[in-house]
Amino acid sequence: VARLARERRIDVIDAHFFYPDGVAALMIGRELGIPVSITARGSDISLMPDFPLPRRWILWAAAHADAVITVAAALRDRLVSLGVDETRIRVLRNGVDLARFCPVPADAVRQRYGIEGRLLLSVGNLIELKGHHLVIEALCELPDTSLIIIGEGPERAALERLAQRLGVAERVRFAGLVPQIELRDYYSAADILVLASSREGWANVLLESMACGTPVLATRVWGTPEVVAAPAAGRLIDERSASAITAGVRALLAEPPARAATRAYAEGFSWTATSNGQYELFSALAARSPRP
Repeated sequence: VARLARERRIDVIDAHFFYPDGVAALMIGRELGIPVSITARGSDISLMPDFPLPRRWILWAAAHADAVITVAAALRDRLVSLGVDETRIRVLRNGVDLARFCPVPADAVRQRYGIEGRLLLSVGNLIELKGHHLVIEALCELPDTSLIIIGEGPERAALERLAQRLGVAERVRFAGLVPQIELRDYYSAADILVLASSREGWANVLLESMACGTPVLATRVWGTPEVVAAPAAGRLIDERSASAITAGVRALLAEPPARAATRAYAEGFSWTATSNGQYELFSALAARSPRP
């Protein structure tokens, strides 16, 4: 960064994930006299402050950064509970690319991928906190319903064994990592996206699914209630369990929102407002940045 600063003027350093990235960026900014903004995105604030050393560094960074941003009000509230001045924090939520994620004809996609009957979709890294195992368990009480899991991670083999042990392996498909254009197709083909996470800052997959017209079922954790805030979006479950997922899926299938209404809800989360907020903030920081 010092070399880049010698080659051209750097107005602002914008760091994402408070620890360790934000802390490192702030050290660099203070060394070089460049304003620094830090964005809290999720587990950096929902989990990391539970550990003493990261918490001390996070609070140091929040006190000395030129701007503090969170992608959800829940993350702002957590920082405030840790002692950060609320007036220093600005919430700039994530948005969704409404051109990239849009509805496509479901019948054509289902035929291409060999999908029949009701379809649940679970998208995210194959790790415990995403809750894919709970969605697999819920299939035991959801006959004539299949599940496609998109993502890769260390839990794949365990998830495959779980599906075999529960006798639902024929209804579970592991698609692995897929390009975003194909992800749009899977969203459009599904009846419900299920996100059974134990924690989330602001889960992009929720808005991506809604933008394709597919409602979501998600655990009521951290920033998720800020995303799923109307019946058109889908439903929230208060208990992170297979039985709660089963009940939620049944309720949502019994009274699904119109797919056009779900898409319209997602259109309220374009990137425009967030980008305008970032532009305003970075412009103010750049105006304070000293000229070499």
